[in-house]
Amino acid sequence: MAHDNRIQNILGENRNRNQLNASRYLDYLKSAVKFPCRLTGIEDFPWEERYVIGGWDKDEYEELKKENPSYTDVFELLELLEPDSEFDDIIAKLQRLTDLKIFEVGLSWLQCLDSDDVNYQLINDYAVWHTNY
Repeated sequence: MAHDNRIQNILGENRNRNQLNASRYLDYLKSAVKFPCRLTGIEDFPWEERYVIGGWDKDEYEELKKENPSYTDVFELLELLEPDSEFDDIIAKLQRLTDLKIFEVGLSWLQCLDSDDVNYQLINDYAVWHTNY
């Protein structure tokens, strides 16, 4: 697949998900991502799963979404930060457009809002790498 070739061009033969490769991917993305970059969630964030899938209280969910990032939100990417040590995921520093709150979310949980965005393939390839390698 084409994304495998693009990922190999970034990381070389060893494409395993680990801290070293996450840092290498971060360096690449810092030089390649163009701003502004609008992002949204690929799927429900971990804290949301019990509300989205598990049938927990919808009113409670709406209240929690006021203080927490949601996969349904639209964010402006502010900065890419060092990968976390637990999941080797690059951290995206984001600003929610509706209320301007700042959050940090793993980049693998995000996608460009518009598939025509110049960053779409870059962010999508990263998510493919993080999920599948």
